[in-house]
Amino acid sequence: MLYSCVVSDPGPLRIGELSRRSGVSPELLRAWERRYGLLRPARSPGGLRLYSLEDLERVRLMQHHLARGLAAAEAAALAGEQPAAAFGSEIHLADAQGELAAALGAFDESRAHAVLDSLLATATIDAVLAAVVMPYLHELGERWERGDASVAEEHFASAVLRGRLLGLARGWGRGLGPRIVLACAPGEQHDLGLIAFGLALRARGWRIVYLGADTPLTSVRDAAHASDAVFAVVSAVTPERLLPYREELHQLARRQRLCLGGAGAVEAALDVDAEILSGGPIEEAEHITGLVEAQ
Repeated sequence: MLYSCVVSDPGPLRIGELSRRSGVSPELLRAWERRYGLLRPARSPGGLRLYSLEDLERVRLMQHHLARGLAAAEAAALAGEQPAAAFGSEIHLADAQGELAAALGAFDESRAHAVLDSLLATATIDAVLAAVVMPYLHELGERWERGDASVAEEHFASAVLRGRLLGLARGWGRGLGPRIVLACAPGEQHDLGLIAFGLALRARGWRIVYLGADTPLTSVRDAAHASDAVFAVVSAVTPERLLPYREELHQLARRQRLCLGGAGAVEAALDVDAEILSGGPIEEAEHITGLVEAQ
């Protein structure tokens, strides 16, 4: 996935905007507010409920705890306790990106894991991905293109982060939500953005069928059919990984709702009936969730 993230304070949110940003339906948000007191809206002069960014953070924490397998009441109780610390960690998150980069640049795996441990104890997976992991990977990629990052550094950092993200992904195929198949295009080895996308989807209730790097399109088709997936996602960093498979992608799109992600999908400009995922993992996870909820 391409990375883009703008952090701003939009002011009070109406429930539709809260739903769009969190990926949780308005009906479920109202239920969480009514049953567990998760949301604490103010009232407009006209009596409309207006929600804050702290409410959004509580919803995301609720999703995080539900994804870990906690019961709804317990998840809500924990989410209600944590947002002040988590939401107040914006500066901490900004500092953490530099700390993570320094640790990985020094080939210090223990220190890198300690940074990630601290982050995950105080912030949602969405926040960690959007404010730390994806910006670091973007910066590493730019240094690689300039020749300022060594092969050793790129391989080491990728290995550490891939292992950690896949550890967080344990059990992401369980649950009752819709299924989605995630795969890299044939020959494509860069899967960290795809894993981050899967984690953002799991936080929104999806069940993930992860096929990983260098996946034949016939395997994507077969996995989507066998799992009754709502979407199949094929990701590529460069258009060269997709262009030779134009006809196969056409055939896959006729059988299965298809998404193409990564910079390669945008640059290839394939005439394929597919959703093009051009934003960051969090943004596109919300987009895909909204498409399903709108049906």
